[in-house]
Amino acid sequence: MVSGRGRTAFRSSSSRVALALKKAPAFFLLFIVISSSVAFLLVVSVLQKQNVPDLRDARSNQGQNVFHEDGEEWLWRVPLSRKLRPCTKPTRSYTAPEDWDRYITVRSNGGLNQMRTGICDMVAVARMLNATLVIPQLDRKSFWQDSSSFSDIFDEEHFIATLKGDVRIVKELPKELESVPKARKHFTSWSSKSYYEDIAQLWKTYKVIHVPKSDSRLSNNDVPLDIQRLRCRAMYYALRFSRPIEEIGMKLVERLRSHGKYIALHLRYEKDMLSFTGCTYGLTDNEAKELSIMRQNTNHWKTKQINSTEQRIGGNCPLTPKEVGIFLRALGYPSSTLIYIAAGEIYGGDRHLAELKSYFPNLYFKETVAMPEELEVFASHASQTAAIDYIVSVESDVFVPSYSGNMARAVEGHRRFLGHRMTISPDRKGLVELFDKTEAGELKEGPFFSSLVSQMHKSRLGTPRERKGPLPGVKGRARLRTEESFYENPFPECICKTGHTHMA
Repeated sequence: MVSGRGRTAFRSSSSRVALALKKAPAFFLLFIVISSSVAFLLVVSVLQKQNVPDLRDARSNQGQNVFHEDGEEWLWRVPLSRKLRPCTKPTRSYTAPEDWDRYITVRSNGGLNQMRTGICDMVAVARMLNATLVIPQLDRKSFWQDSSSFSDIFDEEHFIATLKGDVRIVKELPKELESVPKARKHFTSWSSKSYYEDIAQLWKTYKVIHVPKSDSRLSNNDVPLDIQRLRCRAMYYALRFSRPIEEIGMKLVERLRSHGKYIALHLRYEKDMLSFTGCTYGLTDNEAKELSIMRQNTNHWKTKQINSTEQRIGGNCPLTPKEVGIFLRALGYPSSTLIYIAAGEIYGGDRHLAELKSYFPNLYFKETVAMPEELEVFASHASQTAAIDYIVSVESDVFVPSYSGNMARAVEGHRRFLGHRMTISPDRKGLVELFDKTEAGELKEGPFFSSLVSQMHKSRLGTPRERKGPLPGVKGRARLRTEESFYENPFPECICKTGHTHMA
């Protein structure tokens, strides 16, 4: 886009050329025309390079779209939903529980989205155990060291009221039960309803069951339809973020949209993730050593030796910022694309971000879209800032995760629930093979490379499909770990065809 100053300069230059054409000798005409054209192109070039919009001023470039060619509209298309809609209403056989004098207390572990899915599982478990759920305590000892309480992140009153017909939820354990003996129970991961029917025997001895961990306590499959729909009601309706988080999240969405369509990129190139996965490709020796020390100092991360090269070849590493740039360009997104980076501090900082910025200069973080004072209240609270990124990601035109972690899965599932909004899931294993060939000189970036990347991802755009079961060949309880997460894809239980008798 050329500014008003650029247009004025162009008009003045054109006038001078017209006057010269009347007075100058013929042999000067070609020289003048060429010189003026070159000068104009230089002006436009400089202005375009400097015209990176400040999204904090929502009045700037209102409604400007980064795309101007109809041929590029497919990059933002929504996958065909086949008339699918959310369906979360209970079936006719779903009845209200009767007794509420038994209680479950929970400590939710992990980061924001691990806690969110765990809390929704605990809502379902409380329903199956016919118990009152005490508002969960959030993890304050994880890597993020966040001291936020439940009400700091979530709308507590809305959570309680929305689930009133499903589960009784209270803010605190009754005073008379604070000192009674409690059953401290680590529920088995990915358990079915029959498991919790056996657990119910504990009520014969105890009034309170305490659950030290909430993540993955319920099976992805092999769960009654009404329990699955309850999980969706809890996740997508009841567990709403607190008003301050919702307001700043939507404010950032509005500012981004005022400049056109945008991609939300969950760039999981952060210190904790690289250390956890043991991925060091593209890092300096000092950076790799720092990650190794961090891994060795974390008890539940140092349980096994990791070969970084094997991890990358197997597709088990987050894509680097440079690889993301190559990937998005190969798909056809032009350099003018607005990209919101939903992530914490990128490891290596500007050195690695510069590699992505060379492909897509319009990169934004919440810190560059929001005013400093707007984020001040959320400072030092990683889960709250992650919630802001979550909102911007769910509402984006396209969502791209560089790694399939908890947030990536939760955002993809939410976008599927809301109408299968475009989510591009990189085939990391396939991409690494192509990247390595380009580095070895066996393949060059260009039309053929782009066609390979596009073909590789034609079925990885968030198109409607039923949830995947366990991987073939895996036996015993280990197969449950390989199932696609319920919260990554709540189809078919919570997504139905139009006209279904139990639509939400």
